[in-house]
Amino acid sequence: MKIHSIQARDLPDLWFQAVHDILDHGSRFVIDRGSYAGQTRLEYDYFTGHVKFPGTQPLLPDIPPACGIPNPVEHDYIYGGEGYERSYIEYLMTPHKEEGESYTYGERLTGAPITGDKLDWWQAQNKEIIDFREPDGKVVYEKDGQLYLNQIEWIIQTYKNFGHRNNQMVLQVAHPSDLTLLDPPCLRSIDTRIQDGTLHFFVYFRSWDLWGGLPANLAGIQNLKEYMANEIGVKDGEMVVESKGLHLYGYAEDLAKLRCLRD
Repeated sequence: MKIHSIQARDLPDLWFQAVHDILDHGSRFVIDRGSYAGQTRLEYDYFTGHVKFPGTQPLLPDIPPACGIPNPVEHDYIYGGEGYERSYIEYLMTPHKEEGESYTYGERLTGAPITGDKLDWWQAQNKEIIDFREPDGKVVYEKDGQLYLNQIEWIIQTYKNFGHRNNQMVLQVAHPSDLTLLDPPCLRSIDTRIQDGTLHFFVYFRSWDLWGGLPANLAGIQNLKEYMANEIGVKDGEMVVESKGLHLYGYAEDLAKLRCLRD
């Protein structure tokens, strides 16, 4: 198994290097299950990327006009605009879920139900086990008789009130029961670290579409990081991303060759 690592200046640089390199270093697989079952894709055995300045604008890929291909991600898809009922940032940072959606990242990050033993311990205010906090309508809130946790606001509050040296502050997307879904979440976690007054993100995707998914996901996640850094009162920092399934679908391979000026 080959671990492919990239050092990038900013998000467009990460995307271009990853697209360029997968044409030479990706392995070709037939997809057994999922949205594109039966098709082929190029995939890294394992991918890591270290982005030094992910907040550098623009966040989306650079496509020279001479390439004659559209940007894989439209600006309005991330920030909202004509033709989009919901922006990607809303999908990532609000609990709203449309009918038919089995999950959204925002539902997992901002509307995680507190249930089972945790709810029992919470209601008993068992402070030997639970970091009990009074529901405030923002960090912990009640809706229709159910108690919910906003992970984003919990982490902001924890860093502000208890200091920066804390290895517990992970934004969790994955649930063990996701194994029962035909299409479980690709984003599994966003780990956080504050070092030298700067907030850094460590992002893991189980499976990741390189052509359109990576740039859209990371543009949204960068906006999330900037929001959290501002709320905590620290600087916006670097990003380390990982995936054991970063891939390029067959339909995008020709587009990748055009962008990289490859035959």
